[in-house]
Amino acid sequence: MRLTATPFAVLIASLVALPVLVVGSNLFFGGTGDTWGHLLATVLPEYVANTLWLCLGVGIGVMAVGTGAAWLTAMHEFPGRRIFEWAMVVPLAMPAYVMAYTYTDLLQFVGPVQTALRETFGWSYGDYWFPDVRSLGGAIVLFICVLYPYVYLLARTVFLERAGSALEAARSLGLTPWQSFWRVSLPLARPALAAGAALALMETLADYGTVAYFGVNTFTTGIYRTWFALGDRTAAAQLAGCLFSFVLLLLLLEHFSRGRARFGAGAARSRSVVSRRLHGWRGWLACGLCLLPLIVGFLLPAGLLLNMALTEGDAEFGQRFVRLARNSLLLATVAAVAAMGLAALLAYAARQVKTWLPRAANRLVTLGYAVPGSVIAVGVLIPVTRLDHVLAELWLQLTGNNPGLILTGGIAALIYAYLVRFLGMALQTVEAGLAKITPSMDDAAKSLGCAGGEILRRVHLPMLRGSLFTAGLLVFVDVMKELPATLVMRPFNFDTLATQTYILAADERLSEASTAALMIVLVGLLPIIVLSVQIAKGRRRSH
Repeated sequence: MRLTATPFAVLIASLVALPVLVVGSNLFFGGTGDTWGHLLATVLPEYVANTLWLCLGVGIGVMAVGTGAAWLTAMHEFPGRRIFEWAMVVPLAMPAYVMAYTYTDLLQFVGPVQTALRETFGWSYGDYWFPDVRSLGGAIVLFICVLYPYVYLLARTVFLERAGSALEAARSLGLTPWQSFWRVSLPLARPALAAGAALALMETLADYGTVAYFGVNTFTTGIYRTWFALGDRTAAAQLAGCLFSFVLLLLLLEHFSRGRARFGAGAARSRSVVSRRLHGWRGWLACGLCLLPLIVGFLLPAGLLLNMALTEGDAEFGQRFVRLARNSLLLATVAAVAAMGLAALLAYAARQVKTWLPRAANRLVTLGYAVPGSVIAVGVLIPVTRLDHVLAELWLQLTGNNPGLILTGGIAALIYAYLVRFLGMALQTVEAGLAKITPSMDDAAKSLGCAGGEILRRVHLPMLRGSLFTAGLLVFVDVMKELPATLVMRPFNFDTLATQTYILAADERLSEASTAALMIVLVGLLPIIVLSVQIAKGRRRSH
């Protein structure tokens, strides 16, 4: 194992890094002057402005909502608090593009809300103003409602684990609860808030379905249009490089924020927090503030989808739906199993070989999760398509038959893109589980005559079963929801639940897309249920 682990880790890391390197290399290629002249004169300034405004609005919004919800559920007692402490993460199961479709159907001019207003007050077109959900502002609000749990989870952990003794000291100095929040708890949580906001913004930049459906031109929609509408792969790769630079900037800002606030991250675990009971209207106000993002981010859109799936006559439940579900389950299962195996081998290689090379390779693998799916799709298609042509030419020379596209004509290239995107998440989960297996356990196994491979099979893998399952589940759910890479790289006449939902919604056939969208949401609830159970157990242990 020691002889082959390091080369294997380096090879996997190189393959994961290849799409990003391909995208970056195209920044220095010429031959796209006409395309870039057209983009500069028409849509590129809009791409930049919309992307910046989107990041600014979502960043401020998720920090405000996530921090407020974390502060209320961690530090206070009020009606429904025990439910809210785990239920606040449920909106993560709702893809943003699914929310965009449901709220557009609800709030459009012919939707039930505006129709009810006109019937109630006797209004007609032009007599009243109603906000347009299909706008930049609407996209910002929807992203906030879906992505605030990233900040909520990290901030709540800091409030529970590090604020107890600090708050007691603040109270002894005469600070009010509000002053204690601003001057003690919030500074302690600043690194967690920056990390959560960075995760939310990376998901925002990676989104295609929401911004495309709302008609908000960003770098993500620009990549897709430049590739397919203009037919310029080099320019599309260069736009992808610009989008990747946004991601790198977010990572650098998050890193520098942590560096300036090490006192919060490095503080010792403090005593348990004593919750402050909110009485009367204050308690019900806290309940309402927690309930609002939960309703907007999950309960209302899920209820609308369920209603359409059960009551609309054109909702899909037949063979077409079964085929879509089968395709999605096939892709998700293959990607999850492959990610579990590769993550276990990479983590074990870094554990067994005490050198910098496998650890550096693993850190390179984790960068893939920070890269938007549209960037990965462009980076995968360029080299894989060239390899496809080489393989087809060789096969033609050997057999006289043209096999067509071997890799991009099937699901192999798409599975590769999924692994580039999500292998880092699986690796971090497995590494966290492997870190709990102490070196003394390895020494005990060796003293009983177990070799390296036998230790992995008889000691490590049984103890890693839970971490491997969690890693596979996370990859499975993310592949089910993934839209940009699937939309670009899926084989001909091969649709999934995500792509079918997007295509039908884009054609304003949302009732037909309701079953596929609801299936995606239900699958997304699986890791949320696991996470909710862990939150409830952690709360009981803290008491």
